[in-house]
Amino acid sequence: MATETATTTGVSTEAGSWRGGVAGGLAGSVVFGLVMAFLIPDPMLEIVIPSMYGLAPPEAPFVGWVIHMSHGAVIGVGFAALLTAKPALGRSVGAAAAAGAAYGLLVWLVLAVIVMPIWLPAVGSPANPPFPNIGLLSAVGHLLYGVVLGAVYAGLVE
Repeated sequence: MATETATTTGVSTEAGSWRGGVAGGLAGSVVFGLVMAFLIPDPMLEIVIPSMYGLAPPEAPFVGWVIHMSHGAVIGVGFAALLTAKPALGRSVGAAAAAGAAYGLLVWLVLAVIVMPIWLPAVGSPANPPFPNIGLLSAVGHLLYGVVLGAVYAGLVE
């Protein structure tokens, strides 16, 4: 009879962690989407986000919301992986929200400030932000996304 030895890497593969990342990412995306819809003057949800995938113009606000929510869920899974690898970051809602705030700002710096202004002209988008694309409301939206992501994640996974 064969004997198997299980080893652990310190990374959980339990479904709850990635599901918490998806749920937190979706919740954070709703908050950030409202910031975009009501405070950011550019047509982010109508033109910019759908044009990342060649789906605008014309204006496509529903498509923009779907893509935005999808991005938030995927980025939330990345956060879940980070907190699964470093469990001390998610020991409480406050600590996870703080980790989420830092994560949201990192996402803003990498994706909104650097990647988006390179990506949009490359795919023929009519909405081409300057490089680097530094916007205070975008930073605030990503920060809020991260705080909500972290708080929801911790509330569901703990």
